[in-house]
Amino acid sequence: MQRSIRRLVLFLAAAVPLAALVPLSTASSGAASSANAASAAGFSGPSACSQTLPITAPPGARVESVTAVQQSGGTLTFPAQPPLPAPPPVTGVPAYCEITVTLNHPGVDDHARVKVWAPVEGWNGRFQGAGGSGYSAGDFGVPLAEGVKKGYAVGSTDAGVTLSFIDVSAWALTPDGRVNQPLLENFASRSVHDLAVVGKAVTKAYYGRAASYSYWNGCSTGGRQGYLEAQRYPDDFDGILAAAPAVNWSKWAVAAQWPNVVMNQEHNVLSKCEFDAFNAAAVEACDRLDGVADGIIGRPLDCTWDPARLIGKKIVCDGKELTISTADATVVRRIWQGPVSPSGQKLWYGLTRGSDFGGLAATLPGPDGSSVAYTFPISNTWIQTFLKEQPAFDTSKITYSEFAKLFRQSEAEYTALIGSDDPDLSGFRKAGGKLLSWHGLADQLIFPQGTINYRQRVDRVLGGTERVDDFYRLFLAPGVAHCQSGIGPAPTDPLAALVKWVEEGKAPATLPASMTRADGQVVTSNLCRYPQVSQYLGHGDPAAAGSYRCIRHG
Repeated sequence: MQRSIRRLVLFLAAAVPLAALVPLSTASSGAASSANAASAAGFSGPSACSQTLPITAPPGARVESVTAVQQSGGTLTFPAQPPLPAPPPVTGVPAYCEITVTLNHPGVDDHARVKVWAPVEGWNGRFQGAGGSGYSAGDFGVPLAEGVKKGYAVGSTDAGVTLSFIDVSAWALTPDGRVNQPLLENFASRSVHDLAVVGKAVTKAYYGRAASYSYWNGCSTGGRQGYLEAQRYPDDFDGILAAAPAVNWSKWAVAAQWPNVVMNQEHNVLSKCEFDAFNAAAVEACDRLDGVADGIIGRPLDCTWDPARLIGKKIVCDGKELTISTADATVVRRIWQGPVSPSGQKLWYGLTRGSDFGGLAATLPGPDGSSVAYTFPISNTWIQTFLKEQPAFDTSKITYSEFAKLFRQSEAEYTALIGSDDPDLSGFRKAGGKLLSWHGLADQLIFPQGTINYRQRVDRVLGGTERVDDFYRLFLAPGVAHCQSGIGPAPTDPLAALVKWVEEGKAPATLPASMTRADGQVVTSNLCRYPQVSQYLGHGDPAAAGSYRCIRHG
């Protein structure tokens, strides 16, 4: 309520046209004209891009340095982060001031950088925090370029560790081989709040007035950071966009190793071709659960197709005929089932039917030509470094019994630090914040059931689905992989939907989504908010959003 009153005052005090100040080419996607008007309050243009900007450190930190560099923008390119290739160039980036604030936390040997890009012209009056991925708390590349291109003052952080999303060797362990708890805390939680405080302070110092609205935008680790902000720092952001969130990190980071454990313990490493055969059969069996055959399992959580049905089927892989065995079906069944203890107790979730096995259950050729199970680097590192404190620990030798012990150890030692799964969002609701989240139902890395489980727990704590929908909405995307389209339509501009919700009170009933197939056909969809699901009307183009409606599931 207090936040709503403060925003109303800012808006009424700022009701001055901004057409001359904000070119249409730099207006934010989904930006409301009222927000642009709000940015005119007492604003005659940014200050000089200088190192004398007055920045106050967040509580528990001190400012080591502030640097500011004028950048011309244009077409920006960014290096590859192996094993990922270089991202596509970002074109049309306006001139911006690049401001870097380096923080130190007393008692911690860290130098945490917060980097903010502020457009010289066309600021939309908003601040945006950009999240990270894997073991990187932030990204100083594409998210900043895309944000400033849309008119935001946008910031990210390296948390005082590194920007590598895989390699933690430079910071995770102390010289004596123990987990570096202060730096892990930086990555897990502290740095995100620092970014919010410093990013908004930089924005105010540069433009001479505070941002009218502040938003969080992240996927994967960035999604987890968004949920953590809502749980622990409910006043930091007015709106939080959190996609494919790695909430339940202490559970997920071990559970993601399960497919590898299964193949090694069953002594049966399936090839991609064999995995694809099981998925193709599951799609054929469950495709019509949403009323139409379109090559996508629209309701994978309702798909109970048994992989044993494929036993005895002959398939051709790399020119060789193979017969699906009982052992093959057992591996697939266990991976879909998700991790269990030796006594059969369910520990966490598994891959949904239709999800690509190539993320967590990829296989590679071994030295002798046979297939070996690929180890997903995020979970592999979590076990080796943060649980075993042995970077050379051989995870391929983990037994079912040891896996269960590692799972319990991770829960016990790290849930409080990095779990990000506290269902009590009452503080965020009281602050007037809005949380918009989406997750692909074919996510091959982070199980969507974990996000659904979190939402269900929030419903129980805060009074049910309808009351929670007032400030937190979850959308599930059939056929969509981790943070991207996959074979199903992904949200086209969820940040625009969040902006309208926060600034105009227009809560999204659905999220527009689209994808372009290999043949050039554009497929559109309106993603339904949980717990609703999409149902084909029985007529119309299956590739068009208008051919479906959202219905209450169950």
